[in-house]
Parts: sequence; structure tokens; C-alpha cells
Amino acid sequence: MKRFAELIRTLDSTNKTTLKVEALTGYFREATPKDKVWTIAILSHRRPPRPVNTTLMREWASELANIPLWLFEESYHIVGDLAETIALIIPASEDSSEKSLNQFLDEIIELKAKSEEKKKEYLVENWQNLNYYERFVFTKLITGSFRIGVSQKLMTRALSKATEIDEDILAYKLMGNWDPASISFEKLILQENEEDYLSKPYPFYLAYAIEDEPEELGDVSDWSAEHKWDGIRSQVIIRNDELFVWSRGEELVTDKYPEFQAFVESVPNGTVIDGEILPFPKGEIGTFKDLQTRIGRKNITKKLLAKTPVILKAYDILEWEGEDIRNRAFQDRRQILEQLYDDLKTEEIPLHLSHSIRFENWEEAAKERGNSREVKSEGLMLKRLDSPYLVGRKKGDWWKWKVDPLTIDAVLTYAMRGHGRRSNLFTDYTFGLWDEEKEELVTFAKAYSGLTDKEFRKLDAWIKKNTLERFGPVRSVTPHHVFEIAFEGIAESKRHKSGVATRFPRIMRWRTDKKIDEANTLDDLKALIP
Repeated sequence: MKRFAELIRTLDSTNKTTLKVEALTGYFREATPKDKVWTIAILSHRRPPRPVNTTLMREWASELANIPLWLFEESYHIVGDLAETIALIIPASEDSSEKSLNQFLDEIIELKAKSEEKKKEYLVENWQNLNYYERFVFTKLITGSFRIGVSQKLMTRALSKATEIDEDILAYKLMGNWDPASISFEKLILQENEEDYLSKPYPFYLAYAIEDEPEELGDVSDWSAEHKWDGIRSQVIIRNDELFVWSRGEELVTDKYPEFQAFVESVPNGTVIDGEILPFPKGEIGTFKDLQTRIGRKNITKKLLAKTPVILKAYDILEWEGEDIRNRAFQDRRQILEQLYDDLKTEEIPLHLSHSIRFENWEEAAKERGNSREVKSEGLMLKRLDSPYLVGRKKGDWWKWKVDPLTIDAVLTYAMRGHGRRSNLFTDYTFGLWDEEKEELVTFAKAYSGLTDKEFRKLDAWIKKNTLERFGPVRSVTPHHVFEIAFEGIAESKRHKSGVATRFPRIMRWRTDKKIDEANTLDDLKALIP
């Protein structure tokens, strides 16, 4: 634990990638095998379930620090991080634990089943006997919120340096549903495990948003385009007469989409298809809101299957006849995929092809992009015809060219403190639109990005002087400022007071040129629903 806490201290104290990689490389060379596995798990979002809810943790920490709970809560909202707040307010200790990271995590896993009294006893004992940074890390492990500015890609790079195993190979090894509590470092990283191959997906290839005009990409004849679908990116795997469905978040979701079992009898073994899971109610592509009725459901009932069936909109093939074909040119992989689709094309199989589109010039491409919302896509994907299927986010061969977002002018109504470096500023905002019938503002969206640091500071100062009411960390403010809010999608929603749900809302600009009576209405917003 001491070594891991020192690692986190180093990672947390620098923004330089080279220093982070250096620190992680040294750690992977020196740590025990089991601690290495847990470190890999923590940095790739495979943490054990939270054993104690944060409400109890806040109560116990304020009690141990001998301060009232309201003062702890105020401190928490200023600091912006629960683990850091607890590490700061509890009296300092110079002690240090000799237990390993692995031992702590074994205890934390066992803690979940224990009584509330035992949980409190365990936390208080460790909070009192760990030094500041060990206490901070220990609490992070308990809460499960371990964001320290280290991506899985960066961690994989350091692991590659420490083990001299190629990064792409490591990325593949770390895919899948492995359990850090039971797997060894030898088996996870060093061994070649043929049995693991059966279900494992490939690391996903991700595109960057196009930065300049598409003409900057060169001759349009070198590129293939297709619509960018708004669903769940996934890989569907057929091996050994078994089906495996993986989401981009490396979650095995086979049981969530029983429709895809039809692939087992039709798709040849040794096939991996890359595509998008899309809702398909009433025989046409639905909205992401439709898909949300399937996400997170433990039981997929016949009623739900009938109401919101899904399809796989396929756009690439990564494995064919048991061979990894990612290094072949995109146009060659597409030929294989299109032939497979033609051979299987039937209404009984929920496989649809995301059609490739070729253009004579970039003006034609722009026109097709402009029609995206009509076909329920987010824009176009541009893929170089000779491109291989790479690992992770790479620039050059794949670009996403999304349509301009929908926008509406709204009034700032509520504000809350931000997190991290913005924890001392009000940077999380709620916005309202006019209900013309009731002549009042109705909240419809929250946003916390889109302003410059200077604008955030200016607005923060105004909020502190124009607060109407306080609700814990939230403040209602005098309706005065208008902002242009951008969002990617919109749908009706019974869960929202406005009756509308927006997708990925963010601030486009501060409309200092508008008064609040010039802001849009709920009817204006609803008119944008397709």
C-alpha cells in the first residue's frame, strides 16, 4: 500500500505524460505480482463494488474529526473530492501501513457483507492509522472513484515498457471480463492463454472529430463515407458456436440482446463484426432514448423485446474464418463484410449493413452530411480506403464529421460548485426555458462546459452576489443571463419536468446581447423533436 500510495502521489502531482509513464513503469517493475494486477484493474476501471455508502462515510468522518456534519459538507463542497476531504479533516498521523495493496483490497471486498458497526470500526481504524496520502488512497478504494488523470492507454504504455510486451498485445490481453481478485499477473500478462481467446474482443479503433475543412483530407476518391449511428458501439463475436457481445466500455452484454442469438446458426465461426447496436421499433431506427429502455435492465422481457427490438448496424469485420484481418485495407474488409451480409440478408437475422458511400467531390459529401438527421444519424464517418483497423484513438485514417448541434437560448436558473480544479467556483449550471402559458421558467438541461476560465470566474462572482436561495450545494439565482445551449439529440421524456430530454447539452456561448424575455420557449424546444 505504501508503494501504491507513493505512485498515486507522483501521478497526482504532475501533468506531464512522460513523468507519469516513468512512475508507472518503475512501479510495474518493482511491485508484487498481485499488487500489479490490482493496479492494472484500478486504472482500467475494474474496481470492487463499493462496500459502504458515502452518506455513512461522511457521518463517520465528521464524527472522527469532531466537527458538525454541516461543516464537513461545506468543506466537501469546497474541496470537491470526498476522499481528499476526509484525508484533510481527520487529525494527521505519521504512521504507515505495512499491508500490501492486495491485502487492503481483499479486506474491502470482504467488508461489503459485514454489519454497519463492523464497517465503521474498519474505516475508523484505518483512517486513524494511515498517513495523509495512504488515507486518501484508502478512501478512494472504498468509494471506487479513482480519477487521477491516467488513461488505460497511458497505463498500457508503461506496462509495455516494464514487461517489453508490445502495447497492442497488452491492449488485447486487458480486454474482456477478467477478475483481479482471482487472476494472476502471470496469467493475465505473461502467459499466452488460448482459452481466453474464445470470448475476447479486439481493442476498438476510435475516430477523431474532423478539425479542418474535409478538403484538407485530400482526394475524395481515397475515402469512403458512412453515416455515424447513435447507438452502442459493440463487437459481436461468433466462435465455437457461441455468441459474445461486447460494448465499447469492455462490458460483456450478451444477455441484454437475445435477438443476436440468431447469429450463431447463420454467421460462420471465427467471425468478429464491429458495429452499432440500434433500437429498431416498428421496423425503423429509433432514438437513443428508445435504446435506454434496454440498457441496465436485468431482465429483458418478451414485452420489452416486442416494444424495442434491436439490430446490429455493421460497418467493419475484424476477424474472418478465425483469422485476424485488422491489418488488411478497409476496402478489403468491407468486401468481406458486404459478401457476408448478402449471404445472410433476411428479416429473421437482426443484421443490417451500414452502407459505404462514395462521392465525386466534397460538396456531395457535405450535402449527404446535411441529410443526416433525416436518416437518424449524427453525421458522417470518413474512412481512408487503404486504412488498417488500429488500436485506440488515432489521427489520420478515420474521422467523424458530425452535423452541427441543435441549439436554443436559455436562462441560467441554478448553479452548483464544480469539481477538481473548479471546486471553489460555481461552474455546474441548470437552465430554463419559458412556459408561455404559465409565464415562468421551466428547467430543461444542465451543462458545465463551454465557457473559458475567465468567463467561469466572472459568472461565479455574479452568482455569489445574486443568490436567491440555497439548497445544500445548489443555489438558485436571479434570472438574468442568457446562454446558447447546444445538444446532439432531443426526445420526449416523462421523467423531466419540461417533458423533453436533451442529449449531451453544453454551453455554446454566453448571449450577453440578449435579455431573458428574448430566451426561447418550451414550445420552441419541442418543435425540434423529430
